[in-house]
Amino acid sequence: MENLTKLKSLSSQMFLEPAEDTGCPKLDSSNDYSGLISHAALPNGKRINLLKTLLTSACERDCYYCPFRAGRDFRRATLKPEEMARTFLTMHQSGAVEGLFLSSGIIKGGVATQDKLIATAEFLRLKLGFNGYLHLKIMPGAEFAQVERAMQLADRVSINLEAPTTQRLENLAPHKEFINELLQPLRWVNQIRNKLPAHQGWNNRWPSSVTQFVVGGAGESDLELLQTTEYLYRELRLKRTYFSPFSPIPDTPLENLAPTSPQREHRLYEASFLLRDYGFSVEELPFEESGNLPGHVDPKLAWALANLSDKPIELNQASRQELLRIPGIGPKGAMAILSARRQGRLKELKELRQIGVSPARAVPFILLNGKQLAHQLSLF
Repeated sequence: MENLTKLKSLSSQMFLEPAEDTGCPKLDSSNDYSGLISHAALPNGKRINLLKTLLTSACERDCYYCPFRAGRDFRRATLKPEEMARTFLTMHQSGAVEGLFLSSGIIKGGVATQDKLIATAEFLRLKLGFNGYLHLKIMPGAEFAQVERAMQLADRVSINLEAPTTQRLENLAPHKEFINELLQPLRWVNQIRNKLPAHQGWNNRWPSSVTQFVVGGAGESDLELLQTTEYLYRELRLKRTYFSPFSPIPDTPLENLAPTSPQREHRLYEASFLLRDYGFSVEELPFEESGNLPGHVDPKLAWALANLSDKPIELNQASRQELLRIPGIGPKGAMAILSARRQGRLKELKELRQIGVSPARAVPFILLNGKQLAHQLSLF
């Protein structure tokens, strides 16, 4: 019971962070584990109940936005690696949770803290026989060997960059080093995946990697965030970048800063998916003079209005890459169109509906068998 009480304290602020691929998680309040469980979607689309927690909420770093920052007056809690592993396994065996997202405040440096995270994962995997989903955080300043060991134990690893550049990080976490402490471990993750055989990873494969930015706390623009996102996708093969809208925390240096709007967060996710899944580059995205994305229209539609309004795309001749530029057509829709074209030309909108493509958003930007269809375009 004492460990469960500590766990609730440790987990209470973790829901500031998105749970895997779902955005803001829903919490389970149906049993004694209320406030501990998030309903998360894994990279393969499977939905699971996930415990998100910290080994300790004590931290020696003084990041300006963080509820766990050193010197902030609130009650801290700590679990030892074995305590954390056993408490989680009890929850798992009861059917309450299927996976674990484990992070920590930093005590005695990133290396010492990473050792404790790894010790928890090793005890859970090797002593208690847990074979389910594990997302393990990499601490700022972790060493190469620690990154490699984490990748041998986890299904996903992550380290939060927090800001897109060294200069912006100084406004959020002045005692963290952007290149050496935060970006370097992500480079090592990619290096390990490229050079070492996959069977050395957990379940014979290397884990996916992700990061997170705090949006709006450092005065950064969407352009800066997405330039770094593009680098992470192209060069380091990150699975996803998360965008956490800044929310002021009492008794922190940024407590009087205005919160970031959910709309900005939403547009950033839309743009990041264009970079990751649709073949867009940052240069093609529709930034305003401020360097931010327009709030009133999604970036794919904004691009289409500027580039396709006078040059609609013929669906019977378009490549997959061209199809992905059309609003309303995603990767699955593009593949469905290419597959249907092998059976003959597409001539009517009903044929698109029959193959699972909704043409409502696409109509203003397409030709179907040489004809442009009547439409009424709404931006909202």
